[in-house]
Amino acid sequence: MTKLKKLIKNRIQETGPISIAAYMSECLLHPELGYYTQKNVLGSRGDFITSPEISQMFGEILGLCLAQYWIDLNRPARFALVEFGPGNGTLMLDMLRAGSSVKGFVEAAEIFLVEASSKLKSEQQNKLSKFDVNWINDDLLIPKMPTLFIANEFFDALPVKQYQKEKDLWYEIQVGIKNDQLRLGLSHEHTTHPELETRFKDCVTGDIVEISENATRISKSIGQIINNEGGCALIIDYGDWHSLGSTLQALKSHKYTKIFDQPGEVDLTCHVDFESLARNSGCAYSRLTTQGVFLERLGISDRANQLLEISQPEHQQSIISAHKRLTHPDEMGTLFKVLGLYSSDKNSPAGLLK
Repeated sequence: MTKLKKLIKNRIQETGPISIAAYMSECLLHPELGYYTQKNVLGSRGDFITSPEISQMFGEILGLCLAQYWIDLNRPARFALVEFGPGNGTLMLDMLRAGSSVKGFVEAAEIFLVEASSKLKSEQQNKLSKFDVNWINDDLLIPKMPTLFIANEFFDALPVKQYQKEKDLWYEIQVGIKNDQLRLGLSHEHTTHPELETRFKDCVTGDIVEISENATRISKSIGQIINNEGGCALIIDYGDWHSLGSTLQALKSHKYTKIFDQPGEVDLTCHVDFESLARNSGCAYSRLTTQGVFLERLGISDRANQLLEISQPEHQQSIISAHKRLTHPDEMGTLFKVLGLYSSDKNSPAGLLK
């Protein structure tokens, strides 16, 4: 039993069952024992690999996409470039390197990173040492100016609450203890939630709906900034337009495991409800697009061919494999989706349709 599991069990024994959101928060962000506060979780030696670690092409394409939107905004002399959950800083570094090919883009950017882990902040600082970087909380207290947001595999890690429909009522699924083991169970009392009111018609008895209150709050903040100051957001993650069913999962050493086995030692995620993000933002949003289609529209195959032409023979297979992994339907190309948020008086970001 991990130390964190013992702490969680003691908490439940003292105060009663907790929400899945509370369980996820403890597991991922406990100051001393949380998953993201203990070790480097990215890369081949970690528990998962994100797109920026697969190939520089991913960050380069996104950087040029945002640079084009900056041009569409008439090249403001000062703008905020905000990344949520920057990992070890690879994505931002690749975006800035590619963006430097657009005159004035990097010079106009004020960089803000939304990061909760002090360990990852240190890694980001080392990787981005040539740039002036500001770290902020997800309340997004930044100066008023046009803002370009990027969130790659960020929203899937935000805690969710789960609700199960029983006849015409909703009951929260909570974490409790049975036979001295952590278990999921329904709350004794029915509950209400504003986002559940719209789900009665498409749900039947036994259906489960996931709601991330943090995601709702953050998407509203993003939308307010875009509507008031101008800008756009690129949200890339796995999930669907409409959430239904339990998608809570645990991952360790690139393999799925049980959510209660090793609290604090495994990654916990849920699929993203893109419809909720879009509608709660209060601004215009693009059609949900698969990552493969999005990257191909922006020229990732051309970039791969450029790299192949200048690379040594021993490196060419890795470029081909990376391109396939990012874009092929059997790899990340279909699993991951892209949503663009933008102001209604502007076009959607390049690669995305209204």
